[in-house]
Amino acid sequence: MNKYAIIGGTGAEHLLSSAEWEDILISTPYGDVLLKEADFEGEKLTLLLRHGEQHQYPPHLINYRANILALRNHGVTDVFAANAVGSLRIDLPPESLILLSDFIDFTHGRPLDLGETSKMTHTDCSEPYSAELRTTLLETSAEIGTPLFPRAVYLCTNGPRYESPAEVRLFGEWGADVVGMTGLPEAYLAREANMRYACVAVVTNYAAGLDAKAIRHEDVENIMRQKNQEIFELFLSAIRFAKNNPSQ
Repeated sequence: MNKYAIIGGTGAEHLLSSAEWEDILISTPYGDVLLKEADFEGEKLTLLLRHGEQHQYPPHLINYRANILALRNHGVTDVFAANAVGSLRIDLPPESLILLSDFIDFTHGRPLDLGETSKMTHTDCSEPYSAELRTTLLETSAEIGTPLFPRAVYLCTNGPRYESPAEVRLFGEWGADVVGMTGLPEAYLAREANMRYACVAVVTNYAAGLDAKAIRHEDVENIMRQKNQEIFELFLSAIRFAKNNPSQ
């Protein structure tokens, strides 16, 4: 039986008021992780707040290995994640919802595998995000009328600073569509852990140099607060859709 989890990013702590969440503390070799769990149509749904309940963990200090191991050790098989991103394309404006299809890892100093063996794990990333979960999200979004851009290449930087205009031009030339700070190594650690993983990105701003506005984190947070409930409802509908269509 599939067990579902949602990983929320910036602003996701506001989802805690949407249900009666129970605290579940999971121990891993890399530290303890606090998960949230609530009843969803007769089954348990797990929520992980990537930045913590007080948004206390910046992108470069998130304990990605502990988070993924905690989900796996809790029996999670399928993960729907949300990320805030900057757009590298004028035709992907703020407030757009984007279904990620590929990635470029521009981070440094982050864990490269789960570290469960003495040898490096070579994880296949030919299909970086779960094809099955992506199909579920696309079919669900069409069914409930939530606009979802179907494909995008995500480039992950280390943060916590935003990108420079020169970097933004370079990333666009590399073929990236959006840029963020928290999607990696999360996505490929989930793959290494044999969990299906899909991610919906929320465009919170145009990346530096694409328009004249300075990027302010409070603006990013405001858009994520506005969009998180919509994403949460999309994920819940996708879980419901998958349960009613076991072949997915």
